[in-house]
Amino acid sequence: MSSQGRVLLGLLASLCMPTALWAADSKTAPAGLTAAQIVDRHIAARGGLDTWRAVQTMSWSGKMDAGTGDSAARTAKYLQQTWGSESHKARVAAAMETGKAEAPQQVQLPFLLEMKRPAKSRVELEFAGKTAIQVYDGKSGWMKRPYLNRDDWEPFSPEQLRSQDGKWQLDGPLFDYAAKGTKVALEGVEKVDGNDAYKLKLTLKNGTVQHVWIDRKTFLDVRIEGTPRRMDGKMHTVWITQRDFRPVQGVMVPFELETAVDGYPDTHKMQLEKVAVNPKLDDNLFVKPGA
Repeated sequence: MSSQGRVLLGLLASLCMPTALWAADSKTAPAGLTAAQIVDRHIAARGGLDTWRAVQTMSWSGKMDAGTGDSAARTAKYLQQTWGSESHKARVAAAMETGKAEAPQQVQLPFLLEMKRPAKSRVELEFAGKTAIQVYDGKSGWMKRPYLNRDDWEPFSPEQLRSQDGKWQLDGPLFDYAAKGTKVALEGVEKVDGNDAYKLKLTLKNGTVQHVWIDRKTFLDVRIEGTPRRMDGKMHTVWITQRDFRPVQGVMVPFELETAVDGYPDTHKMQLEKVAVNPKLDDNLFVKPGA
């Protein structure tokens, strides 16, 4: 399920926390469980393989943090890096230097995320009185960014398309992982929110390496490693910590996701208010706009 947060992050957020605060507190050896056994228990804790296979569509709605609360300039920089093109960044920076632009403080933005197997997604984000939209049909993607006065549909950049390759499905990276060509290895035990968690290394079919932390008691995926983000011209590691798991029609869903980016002091939270399992979603929601 962690894919949902990553879909949103592709449009909305990149968030911040020093590496030291997220570093492992423990490197103790696992208590006799193999990686495969941990995965089996994780799948059971999330609701079971058969239950998740029956989930064909899902929608999330709620609010997500954007910007920083302590500095208008830092909020502007955050919004530029998250949403702006290079030319837009330059225009905003110039306007701020001349005092003609005022950056917003941290805000919570309403969003709607809709997903449909095998890999379709649609995100709508309300920002500055306008609705930004990102659509991905499983192979190609398009976006509309009216908050930048760009009301025409734009195709995904090559970097955005590459970020979709190997992206997790509705049920997360560990469900049917072998069939997806993913290899899983146990690297040890680390602390997440003060509790022991198994650190699993996932090597995807395309060679990409990602990590997932499984709580040692609940076997829920309490932290995942997201797609690295380019900020200030450099790539930064991303972590998403998942909390407040609740059952929704037989599957467990995290209602709070907190994202941190290596080297940045702020984190941003996504709070879910409503989750729908198997809502009716027309295929037209995920096709190229205007096609």
